[in-house]
Amino acid sequence: GDALPLQRFPPSSKEPVPVSNPAACQPRRLPARPLLRPAKVCRAGDAYTREKFKPQPTRDLEKEKRRLQNILATGKDEVEDEVAQVFVWKKEEEIAEPDRFEELMNEIQERREFLVQMEALGQGKKYQGIILTEISQKLHEMETIDKKRSEEMRNIMTKAFPIGNKSNLQD
Repeated sequence: GDALPLQRFPPSSKEPVPVSNPAACQPRRLPARPLLRPAKVCRAGDAYTREKFKPQPTRDLEKEKRRLQNILATGKDEVEDEVAQVFVWKKEEEIAEPDRFEELMNEIQERREFLVQMEALGQGKKYQGIILTEISQKLHEMETIDKKRSEEMRNIMTKAFPIGNKSNLQD
């Protein structure tokens, strides 16, 4: 159970042979300086600097798609016709923006639904004043839009059908 001897005992008539290097059995020493670099040295280098953002030129993906479709369809890279460009332009004009009056009606409906949901959760009193105020603001905006539209219609109707005698309107 003991440790083995450092020297070997030679057989009978030979001289004892000393062990070559007894220091090799001892554990190695740590270096005097640590191997890790301190944070200051790391930051001093350019390892933590970011590359500046260089924006690439933007490209029109829809135009590129049309060009590639044209190449696949005809086998040629042709410049688009002006007629096609005018047609696309007219399509964009035809798409009307949603009517503000309709948007206001949808917003009022959403607020009413929200208030019903909050009442179901027991939070109706907390939100009721806020929601009713918002609804009244939306209604007021709808009234102003309605007045403007009716005034515009009246102006259009008087220009389209000029009537010299106002008695016809009262009938």
